[in-house]
Amino acid sequence: MANETLGGETEVAPGKTAVLDEAHIGDIQGALGTIRVSDVGARLSWRARLLTLAAIIGPGLIVMVGDNDAGGVATYSQAGQNYGTSLLWVLPLLIPVLVVNQEMVVRLGAVTGVGHARLIKERFGRFWGLFSVGDLFVLDFLTIVTEFIGVALALGYFGISEYVSVPIAAFCLVAMTATGSFRRWERFMLVFVVANFLVIPLLVLSHPEAQPVVHGLFVPGIAGGANSTSVLLIIAIVGTTVAPWQLFFQQSNIVDKRITPRWINYERADTVLGSFVTVVGALAIVVTCAFAFVGTRYYGNFTNAGGVAQGLAHELGHAAGTLYSVILLNASIIGAAAVTLGTSYAFGDFFGAHHSLHRNFFQAKAFYASFAGFVALAGAIVLIPGAPLGVITVAVQALAGVLLPSASVFLLLLCNDREVLGPWVNRPWLNALATFIIGVLLIMSLVLVATTVFPHINVPTLSLVLGGALLVGLVISGLLYAARRRRLPADQTAAVARAHKENWRMPPLTLLGRPEWSRGRLIAMWALRGYLVIAVVLLLVKAVQLGTG
Repeated sequence: MANETLGGETEVAPGKTAVLDEAHIGDIQGALGTIRVSDVGARLSWRARLLTLAAIIGPGLIVMVGDNDAGGVATYSQAGQNYGTSLLWVLPLLIPVLVVNQEMVVRLGAVTGVGHARLIKERFGRFWGLFSVGDLFVLDFLTIVTEFIGVALALGYFGISEYVSVPIAAFCLVAMTATGSFRRWERFMLVFVVANFLVIPLLVLSHPEAQPVVHGLFVPGIAGGANSTSVLLIIAIVGTTVAPWQLFFQQSNIVDKRITPRWINYERADTVLGSFVTVVGALAIVVTCAFAFVGTRYYGNFTNAGGVAQGLAHELGHAAGTLYSVILLNASIIGAAAVTLGTSYAFGDFFGAHHSLHRNFFQAKAFYASFAGFVALAGAIVLIPGAPLGVITVAVQALAGVLLPSASVFLLLLCNDREVLGPWVNRPWLNALATFIIGVLLIMSLVLVATTVFPHINVPTLSLVLGGALLVGLVISGLLYAARRRRLPADQTAAVARAHKENWRMPPLTLLGRPEWSRGRLIAMWALRGYLVIAVVLLLVKAVQLGTG
């Protein structure tokens, strides 16, 4: 493939790697620094390591803070307004889930040089690729709708009509993305990341007390008891903090930033930092709303984020309402930018179109047109009068929680594919932890389904029964895995891989053999697919029930 000039820089042709777009090979041009493609020097001093981290930092922070989007702000606000500090314990449990899922994505992006959608399509076939990407497109589109709901509510606080705010926000999103410069786009995003820290002065204005916060963090409970409504909210918290779009966005963004296996540890640090920033931001919003509204007429009466802004202004003063609205606007913009870009990356991956921020509009027309199309259609839907915006927001986050196990299963399968990751495949302990996380997510989804069908079911008892079944299943699976491992010949690749790991890249996809699924795995995947259809239908039923009172 011939070299091509992109933005004044000569790119290196992909060669014998799986990289599909020559724009994905070249210098790392981060918001805070550059690493030349020819740079192979060791980082021996802390100064050199910090400068390298500064150049790499971006995909992890952006994907994590982007997930504290408009839906996230609204969901965390509802948790604090309706349940006080009793649901805080959910948030720290999400840090290992975030880190485990996204660390696997980091390896896939850096080692393969290919986006998540393309890998699923090529390794599991077009049907499962359509299944995965189809779910993603539907969920992402609805998520983008919630971002524009956030824009309308945030600027509505200042008296600006949604017929003005939404079109302007849509134009700005397209304008800052279609610049033809990855570095310029990333600098825009990091500005929004910094603005995320406005939650700290907002928290201070609520005058929180330490004892209820500590109790809520370390003593699980649900104010008013567990029922289908509270379970729906917990799943929404999980769904808004750990969402399927993150997998597709971060993997493709790592590829687009040109991060290779040599820099994986720096991108891991970026991801871990982002997970803590996300959870701290979520905690601040829950605590703010808890202390602002408990004991007032607003407690237990969440409507939407706009109502929260008005309530905070009434209880804590106009400064609090203003800060909250700015935070909501910021969350909406960074969320819309990241989710829409992740969807456009997947579009380009799946259909084989150029999809890089290093390219300008004329070099990647389909990529930028899909971005603009998603933004325009989602913005138009928000302008339809009379929509139950609060219910739509929470329902979308819960939908993300329901679909997350499916996305995580494909992620786990890819990270155990030696032809894809070679020496970078998952270790047994990581497989065990990831399987446990997927099991817990499925349990939460099952509880939601059960409480929707049987509203008076005993949720704690059901959770204990399902949790016991999960532990038994994990123990049996572990014993079977250990027995199978003893029968296999010793793997001699690990010792060899240590010397060459940093330079190992996945070969072109056309050279890889398609993995064969056992009958049991195929049955399990179809069962998961059928269950998800049922769960989504029942989730919609619950959302309609909430919307109609």
